[in-house]
Amino acid sequence: MEETLSTGAEAASEVRAPAQQNGDAGGDAKAERPPVCPKPAGQEVELAPRDREQATGNEELATAAAPSPGKRKKLRGTTRERVVPPPKKRRAGVSFGDEHFAETSYYFEGGLRKVQPYYFDFRTYCKGRWVGHSLLHVFSTEFRAQPLAYYEAAVRAGRLHLNEEPVQDLNIVLKDNDFLRNTVHRHEPPVTAEPIRLLAENEDVVVVDKPSSIPVHPCGRFRHNTVIFILGKEHQLKELHPLHRLDRLTSGVLMFAKTASVSERIHEQVRDRQLEKEYICRVEGEFPAEEVTCKEPILVVSYKVGVCRVDTRGKPCETVFQRLSYNGHSSVVRCRPLTGRTHQIRVHLQFLGHPILNDPIYNSVAWGPSRGRGGHIPKTDEELLRDLVAEHQAKQSLDVLDLCESDLSPGLKNSTVSSSELGKDCLEDLAASTQKMDGVVETASQDLNTMALAPGNAAETDVINQEIDPLCAECRLVRQDPLPQDLVMFLHALRYKGPGFEYFSPMPTWAQDDWQED
Repeated sequence: MEETLSTGAEAASEVRAPAQQNGDAGGDAKAERPPVCPKPAGQEVELAPRDREQATGNEELATAAAPSPGKRKKLRGTTRERVVPPPKKRRAGVSFGDEHFAETSYYFEGGLRKVQPYYFDFRTYCKGRWVGHSLLHVFSTEFRAQPLAYYEAAVRAGRLHLNEEPVQDLNIVLKDNDFLRNTVHRHEPPVTAEPIRLLAENEDVVVVDKPSSIPVHPCGRFRHNTVIFILGKEHQLKELHPLHRLDRLTSGVLMFAKTASVSERIHEQVRDRQLEKEYICRVEGEFPAEEVTCKEPILVVSYKVGVCRVDTRGKPCETVFQRLSYNGHSSVVRCRPLTGRTHQIRVHLQFLGHPILNDPIYNSVAWGPSRGRGGHIPKTDEELLRDLVAEHQAKQSLDVLDLCESDLSPGLKNSTVSSSELGKDCLEDLAASTQKMDGVVETASQDLNTMALAPGNAAETDVINQEIDPLCAECRLVRQDPLPQDLVMFLHALRYKGPGFEYFSPMPTWAQDDWQED
């Protein structure tokens, strides 16, 4: 539960106010700008900890730094209070070094790569809306995923710091420029144990074949189980600049620049549409034999949940599809995205009535009987988001949506999907999942109250053994591991070509002509 966050108002605005962004084609390459993991509300402080980066989770917020000699101090107001502006965020991946890679270690089990739980500091400067309010007020209004007993125990354990001094009283009033640090016990979801294979390396770039299920850079609940960290820890490839982005569930060609100058040069080629991208996927049914071009505009429904749909208010998109084979049940299709919008390939295939065979979002019953074919979605965006969350909550697969239980605001919990659509098994799983989580929260709350009333208990945390933490509700949960095959989506970045370079990855097994579904 280390990934907690979303305030009520901000989470609701995610559902109510659709926004636009240039994204990756079909979860594929984020072509229009350098990849940055979007940040969920309140993320920087994780005072009720959460790390997606839809998003979230820009991980490296630098600690407060004193102004360098010779620089003028910035003054504000009649009190002439010195204000230190927050440090600039560095491009994802570049700032990670050995001290970050050494935070924890991997282990392998059941075909999965797992991360040992570890302690991690979330840092932030005081937000303007917090000034003049107590920490207690901020926690009770904006970080409600954790009970107040948790924060009281965290204070006693020395986990909360204000301006690098341990917080002694949650009633302390925050001031402009206050710097907050919160130490949390962090758990990461497992990913496939498939290795990241090196396709090419020279003085300018590193090109890898990314397995499905591994995010490119730290984002949401993922930090060490990311391509950036695995390359740094296991291949000693550091300070890499991602040149594009693949969705966590998308596999295939992934390029990194070794220097900022090479990164800028290739990004300029991307902006000038000099880069050709080719993907392969397996879709439902018999895709038309002739070439199909889809130009439907795409709208982002929610950055937090990571869902898009075809809508006339969306941004212009174009994808060219060509069927390669059909086995009587499903088709292998080549995809050439000519623009780079979020989930472009996946959304266009859904609109055409041939969603990716195992797409956990765009081939879901939550979209209604037609599953979004032709843009027909018989529900509001709010209802769609709630139903998607309900489906994956029942399956214990919220990671697909870059969410965890603690992210779920009331607006995302009340599903409108009918029992006939969800099915009996799904409804039973949803009830069991909700009951299980309620029990954990209740038990944790009772224990934390005891710790809060017994000075010194929480402070005696065994920080040497990082696997179990008395303040961590996630430690009390026993989560069912996903099967390795459940971490694979049938969408693969097959080829990237630009001026002077062209890189291929091997065709995946599921794209072979004679492949049959289990």
